Amino acid sequence: MMSVKIKLPDGSIKQFDGPVTCNEVAQSISMGLAKNAVCAAVNGVKCDMSKILTEDCDFKVYTLKDEEGLEVLRHSTAHLLAQAVSRLWKNAKFAIGPAINNGFYYDIDFGDEVISPEDLLAIEREMAKIVDEDLPIVRSEMSRDEAIEYFRERNDQYKVEILSELDADTVSLYTQGEYVDLCRGPHISSTGRLKVFKLTSIAGAYWRGNTKNKMLTRIYGTAFEKKAQLDEYLMRIEEAKKRDHRKLGKELDLYDIFDEGPGFPFFFPKGMILRNLLEDFWRQEHIKAGYQEIKTPMILNQELWHRSGHWDHYKDNMYVVKIDDSDYAIKPMNCPGGMLVYKRKSHSYRDLPERMAELGLVHRHELSGALHGLMRVRCFTQDDAHIFMTPEQIESEIEGVVRLIDKIYKVFGFNYSLELSTRPEDSMGTDEEWNTATDALKKALETLGKSYEINEGDGAFYGPKIDFHLEDSLGRTWQCGTIQLDFQMPERFDLTYIGQDGEKHRPVMIHRVVFGSIERFIAILTEHYAGAFPLWLAPVQIKLIPISENQTEYAQSVCDKLTAMGFRVELDDRNEKMGYRIREAQLKKIPYMLVLGDKEKETGNVAVRNRKKGDLGVMSFEEFVARLRQEVESKSDDM
Repeated sequence: MMSVKIKLPDGSIKQFDGPVTCNEVAQSISMGLAKNAVCAAVNGVKCDMSKILTEDCDFKVYTLKDEEGLEVLRHSTAHLLAQAVSRLWKNAKFAIGPAINNGFYYDIDFGDEVISPEDLLAIEREMAKIVDEDLPIVRSEMSRDEAIEYFRERNDQYKVEILSELDADTVSLYTQGEYVDLCRGPHISSTGRLKVFKLTSIAGAYWRGNTKNKMLTRIYGTAFEKKAQLDEYLMRIEEAKKRDHRKLGKELDLYDIFDEGPGFPFFFPKGMILRNLLEDFWRQEHIKAGYQEIKTPMILNQELWHRSGHWDHYKDNMYVVKIDDSDYAIKPMNCPGGMLVYKRKSHSYRDLPERMAELGLVHRHELSGALHGLMRVRCFTQDDAHIFMTPEQIESEIEGVVRLIDKIYKVFGFNYSLELSTRPEDSMGTDEEWNTATDALKKALETLGKSYEINEGDGAFYGPKIDFHLEDSLGRTWQCGTIQLDFQMPERFDLTYIGQDGEKHRPVMIHRVVFGSIERFIAILTEHYAGAFPLWLAPVQIKLIPISENQTEYAQSVCDKLTAMGFRVELDDRNEKMGYRIREAQLKKIPYMLVLGDKEKETGNVAVRNRKKGDLGVMSFEEFVARLRQEVESKSDDM
């Protein structure tokens, strides 16, 4: 009998006299590890703990302490949900039920029945019963044709459709009690281990995301190892609901999206103050970093989009229009216009790098089901920049961009992680160009001492990229900044510069954004700060509240002086109780309130309240202004 050698993550080898299960390997390492094991990875491929190993391999065990183990737990809980639904709705048909970030969902066809959020409690109760039954979750295999026939007999057209398109001779099924599902796995060993879960919401989802297909019911849920983890997560969800930028945008009168323009945001006066402050800050930092600002047209001839490659790779997301019998497109990206700006004149190597920045309004056709407040819209302003450089300048320019993005994010208190995305299948250019570009990005990050993850195959069609994932005050991550290195566009647009040798050479190009989209960044900031923007960004910085009519004239004079100094001030002299007006200012997230009575009027002082710290006492007008100026200049949050 042939022995089987198992290589563990620490490099050590365990040898077995014959075939051995993953669970037996785990037991040989530690009984505690075997007890807590969720799945294993054999030569990097995840599998059930019951899998039999017959050949030498690399081996790793995952528990619920690992993200990989938690993903398996959630996937298994999706099957638990489906089994509970199958018991309660006999005619339900099941599409797909994957694990997702922080949870899982299952798309289900309930026929003519309408499922409401109230039904989730009944489903949860049935799920709990199945957990108590502690049913083994067992993997089996059959040929694809046998599986098609099996699910056809069960009148399960969604599984039949999936199987019909699979390029595989053999498929796997998972059985728990009377419930059988088509699935690659792996799964946890039994339903008894799925004790901590919660169904969170219901939504509609077209089968396979195609609006021509039937609308299914998508049930979302989450699962954890321990109840305390679930409770903490649900508490964060409730906090996220309070911070929802769509809700706060209306309450603070900043922005909204109306039925007359789905996906097309409206910004109101206070929202425009916030927006303009962000854009002014962006401009100031880019001027310091050596950028020049440009503006390119929103509509350009279709030929340009063929030349850039966007027509071949992006046309389904573009809006097109006919002008004077010619075809035009509304720009989904700013870069082709930037190419024309560079190409308008000749360049020497002495001119490079040339850094051109643009706050450009772009339009992209998004499916209505994907729209989400300011997070996913159909028109938005990208804070683009395009840097044209010599090959020798690549690393220093990438380092400069990373430093700029890092500097800007720190102002808002954001931590971030980095992801380097490599060549996708649908791409332009040679292997040599892609390797050079990818190596340059890696080297720049390593020179700066930045850690990063590799995201295989998720680069742009014209080059690899670095993505910045921001972490907000609730621990959620958002992809915002991007740096993309591009050898293709300069080639397509025949861009050149005259080198030291007097000959024409092809520049290399960087595409990059910091905010990503102004609209989306405002949504992220709204939720990050829960609408309580720091003083320098607050649309209204100070609310003046005279106690009675006797102080209205003094309050107006203070208002006029502060306004003349450039501060954003509102006077609330309504015939309402002082406490009511203070509470309203607090609800509007205004950083400072000045409560003005007879004493303040006589002395020329101000009684100061801060939205976070409450009553700060009486200050001289000059002392208060000095405080404001220091807080604005430092861009700090509520000193």
